[in-house]
Amino acid sequence: MASYIGRRKFLATLGGAAAAWPLAARAQQSALPVIGLVHPGSREMAAERPAAFRKGLTETGYVEGQNVTVEYHWLDGQYDRVPSLVADLIRRRVAVIAAPGATLVAQAAKAATTTIPIVFGVGEDPVRLGLVANLARPGGNATGINFFNDEVVAKRLGLLHELVPKAVRIAVLVNPANPATESAQRDMPDAARALGLQIQVLKASTKSEIEAAFATLVRDRADALHVAGDVFFTSRRVQFATLAASYRIPAIYPSREAVEAGGLMGYATDRVDMWRQVGVYAGQVLKGAKPADLPVLQSTKFEFVINMQTARALGIEVPNSIQLLADELIE
Repeated sequence: MASYIGRRKFLATLGGAAAAWPLAARAQQSALPVIGLVHPGSREMAAERPAAFRKGLTETGYVEGQNVTVEYHWLDGQYDRVPSLVADLIRRRVAVIAAPGATLVAQAAKAATTTIPIVFGVGEDPVRLGLVANLARPGGNATGINFFNDEVVAKRLGLLHELVPKAVRIAVLVNPANPATESAQRDMPDAARALGLQIQVLKASTKSEIEAAFATLVRDRADALHVAGDVFFTSRRVQFATLAASYRIPAIYPSREAVEAGGLMGYATDRVDMWRQVGVYAGQVLKGAKPADLPVLQSTKFEFVINMQTARALGIEVPNSIQLLADELIE
């Protein structure tokens, strides 16, 4: 009988321990600081970028799943989800809100909290956006990286004009559903006039509207196309490449992904490196640094990529002078 009772007590103890293990594991996991990372695109579109963010974290001593938890929130271009998502992150008091390439998210978080640290990656002047007081000493609870999306618009137009000098009428395609569209294109008319170009702004926020925009630019005899920066457009990069090839329209894009998918050329800051820098700053904040004291960084890496196969298909000869400017020639 004693042996039977002892065995029962042993099994009960073992069962209790087994039940406690998952609880202990969950408790340990919940005790880790949580970074809420929000991006307006899709996970598939930005496949290599989370790895760059994690690389930045490891540079400061943080490893996802070991001493920090990262929650990834992908908006898939649904900008109307931002207010409720940011409110939920604030309600749960995450340790850091990371917004690489997400101006609207950074602005919404800045407006909603003065205590939770925000690390952003934005293409516009963060002072003008109201995110920081100044670049050297941001003040408040936000800091991050400016990757000059606005400033490179004129550069893209110049490169397009240089490669296709006979192109005078330029169609500019923007996404009206993107709240940053208006400010991102603010300086384009002046840049176009300086180059002697005429621009026609077309709008699209769905697959069918992209097709309609191409039909319009062909009907209006546009010589070339400038595609504005937008995560939805990047997700439709194969459609863009197909339509541009079909209508034989030379086009420049704000990402290398579009060029890899068959687009003619692209010029932009290195977004992968921007994600890494956001990861570094997020890690520094977790270690106790205050966003107010971390100066806003400015991207220094730019990528100019040309798809040589697409150029040949369009009958465009790429001069050696332009080839030498390119960071990569895709064959």
